[in-house]
Amino acid sequence: ISFIDSTHLKVCHNRRIHQHRTFKTVAERGFCSIGWFYGFKRHLIINDKGEIIAFFLTKGNVDDRNLKVMKSMTENMFGKLFA
Repeated sequence: ISFIDSTHLKVCHNRRIHQHRTFKTVAERGFCSIGWFYGFKRHLIINDKGEIIAFFLTKGNVDDRNLKVMKSMTENMFGKLFA
């Protein structure tokens, strides 16, 4: 049994997006349940013991259900996967 979920990783506050320089070429604006953010999304698969099986870091504007991300994370997995 495995579980998959994604979480947003803020790079900076929304008011400081235009001033931010560190991740300017790789971070993007995205939307999550809390609202708009600027940064990345961390997609994570864990097993029933809480051990990390796979992870994937994407730009903030990538959908949580992106097929490319899902395939790359689950290509060598077997069993049931819950979201």
